Order: sequence, then C-alpha cells, then structure tokens
Amino acid sequence: MKRILLSIVIALVCVLIAPKLFAQEDLSGSKDYPGINRMPNTFISSYAYMKFDSFDFPIIENKKEKKQTVEGAHYFFRYNIKKGVASGSALETIRNYQNAARAVGGQILYDYAAGINRSTTIRMHKGSSDIWLYINAYSVDYELTIVEKQAMEQQVQVTLDAAAMAGSIADTGSVAIYGIYFDTAKSDIKPESEPAIVEITKLLNNNAKMKVYIVGHTDMIGDAASNQMLSQARAQSVINELITKHGINDARLIARGVGPYAPVASNKTEEGRAKNRRVELVEIAPK
Repeated sequence: MKRILLSIVIALVCVLIAPKLFAQEDLSGSKDYPGINRMPNTFISSYAYMKFDSFDFPIIENKKEKKQTVEGAHYFFRYNIKKGVASGSALETIRNYQNAARAVGGQILYDYAAGINRSTTIRMHKGSSDIWLYINAYSVDYELTIVEKQAMEQQVQVTLDAAAMAGSIADTGSVAIYGIYFDTAKSDIKPESEPAIVEITKLLNNNAKMKVYIVGHTDMIGDAASNQMLSQARAQSVINELITKHGINDARLIARGVGPYAPVASNKTEEGRAKNRRVELVEIAPK
C-alpha cells in the first residue's frame, strides 16, 4: 500500500513539473524581433523588452576591443533547441546571423571565439533605424540582445527646483530651464509648464534683489531670423506669466531672444536640437 501511495505521489509531482521541464513552446507573451528570424528548431525560453535602456556592445576599433554603449528600445531573447533535435554549433549560429546581416548591408563589429562559446556584434539599418545586435551562442542555445538606437522620448520633463536654479546661477551666472513648453512655431506657454514657472517664482521670491534676463533659445530648424523673433516672443511670454500670474515685479525681468545662435549641443541630431530649445535665466549683475 505504501509503495502504491508513493507511486501516486511521484506521478502527481511529475505531472506538475513536466510542463516546466519539457516545454517546447515560446515563453508566453514573447515573440521574435520583426524581420530577424531565429535558428531552426528553437524556442524562446526567456524574453524581455524595455522601451528605453542601454547595452554595452563589444566592438573592435583600431585592433583593440572596447565597449560601445547604445541606448534605445531594448530586447532580450534566449533561444533553446528543442528536445530530440540534433544540435548545431555556436559557429553555425553566429555565421547565420552574420551572413544575413551582410546580405542587407550590415557590419560585423566584433567576432569572438572561446571553446564552444562564440559571440558577435552586428550593426545594421532597418528603414531609418540604427539596429545593434549582440549574439552570444553555445552549441544548444544562444542569447540575442537587440537595441534600436534612439534618443529617449521625454514624457515628463524633470524640472530644476528653486534651490538648484540658485546654485547654477551662483556657479555660472545662468541656468537653463527645460520644463517650459511651447507648440511648434508658437510663443504661447503650454499648461504643463506651470511647475517650472512656479520654481522660477520661488527663486525670485527667495532672492528679492535678483534681476534676470529671460533668454529664449531655438534650434536651427527653419529661418534664423524667424527663430530669433520667436525666441524673443517666447521669452516675453515667460515674463508675462511671471508678472500677471505670480506677482513678480516687471522691473526685475528683461526679455531677450537669441534664436539659434547660442547652441549647447549639435543641431545635427534630434537629441541635440532638444537641448538647444530652452529658456535660460541669466543674472543681471548689480552695478
């Protein structure tokens, strides 16, 4: 009787753990990266997706190994070979990905071998996207990391508080404010700018003798003269907001617009242009 009961218990345990041990299907919720096939007879055993993250890709530059950090949409896959299928080699996996990449103009930036382990870094283009891949392969399974290179889409702008603004002005005489928003080619302040306006108000109230230039900046998209006029109008809108809604004395504020003429980053990239579109407070030194 004891043997029968023990056999039943063992059978039940096997039934419970078998799906986990012998699953041959892709992990629930996972899927291949669009346009990049997996090796035959494999399934996804691990999968992760992050809208924005970074990965340090190994590359060879000037015959030396280094790391290239790439930021953007981040995918991770672990592929395992199905049970009962003859396993290939790590080299076979790596060469398949490399050859597929070369066929569409991709670059092989790293190719490494150590025993049964092989790895490679590949850079390729998909439409306007810059795609980076890192494959780390063994004989029966491999890992694939993909990053779609892109600048982070800022959903909620982090606004400096009054103390941080004061610190920057004390150190450099100015502070850049990135939490003030305008529609494209317009000077009306958007409602989501209020937290930044409140902190500027606190700064001025905490420093009753401080006078500042409110300086508007734009990127280099469009006509330079129009951008300069737009930046002047935006600076004046900030002043109007501080005076009418927050009670700041107009004698303490002067608007200036410099358009695209004082960049802090390259205007060749969207990330750089975003840094150049800003409002700056410049302290007017007492005479």
